Amino acid sequence: MMSRALLSKKKLQGLIPDSISKIYRLVDLDLSFNQLSGTIPASLGKMSVLATLNLEGNFISGTIPPTLINSRINQLNISRNAIQGTIPDVFGPRSYFMILDLSYNRLKGPFGKSISSASYIGHLDVSHNHLCGPIPNGSPFDQLDATSFAFNDCLCGKPLKSC
Repeated sequence: MMSRALLSKKKLQGLIPDSISKIYRLVDLDLSFNQLSGTIPASLGKMSVLATLNLEGNFISGTIPPTLINSRINQLNISRNAIQGTIPDVFGPRSYFMILDLSYNRLKGPFGKSISSASYIGHLDVSHNHLCGPIPNGSPFDQLDATSFAFNDCLCGKPLKSC
């Protein structure tokens, strides 16, 4: 029974195989700082016990699969890649993130309305993207400082400049 796959800085190359989602009872998957490319398999968000997914510092492109946001994953780090598109507007009461790091990508557009319905987001970092529009009011946004939102095209609202 495998519960952790800690494969950071192992010089892994190529695509993240969809078959990785068939590893039963995988709780922590760390593929950070490798040379992985392609898209994030949506099936990772359907894994029954996956709680931590760290894909930081690869060459991953494509969009964020909505299944990652509306899943059991509570620590999601997909920073420092080439991920495009918008942040999926599928947050809900089951969305609970101790860490949600989407920084240093190519995300664009405004925040969707559903992000305010997440039950908890402890640490959010969307800096260094191309996001635009108002930062939602209320939790968790009222607890975050400007560095969480810095270096975007035109985000506005507390803790940044007024809209």
